[in-house]
Amino acid sequence: MRTDKDCIFCKIVAGEIPCYKIFEDELTLAFMDINPANHGHALAIPKEHWEDVYAVPDALLAATAETVKRVAGAVRAVLEPYGVNLVQANGPGAAQSVLHFHVHILPRTKGDDLRLNWGLRPGDTAEIEAISKKIKAALQ
Repeated sequence: MRTDKDCIFCKIVAGEIPCYKIFEDELTLAFMDINPANHGHALAIPKEHWEDVYAVPDALLAATAETVKRVAGAVRAVLEPYGVNLVQANGPGAAQSVLHFHVHILPRTKGDDLRLNWGLRPGDTAEIEAISKKIKAALQ
């Protein structure tokens, strides 16, 4: 499997860094963002390291899209958001902060004023864990 020893997402896949895992299959992993833009903010990634949408092989892109759809459905069922954004950034001009292909699953609330580049602020880990358990249960 293709990895990058310096990539935080590769370290999460390898189990070197803990995460609030909500879904995993042979090719992909979904987990909660620990710097959430909104409550329930999750990420879906291919387990192999590919920097962006231009590099990721089509089969892994498709597998990741299937995971995104599955997780987004669980987020909608659990949190009943006003809407859900799926955000995928490529390169510094798009504010890609981790150079490992990933998709943000962003539940929205009415009037949340969330902007595309939302910045980083640590979330409440107890709340992240609680939401992750609910979403994970909905995916089983």
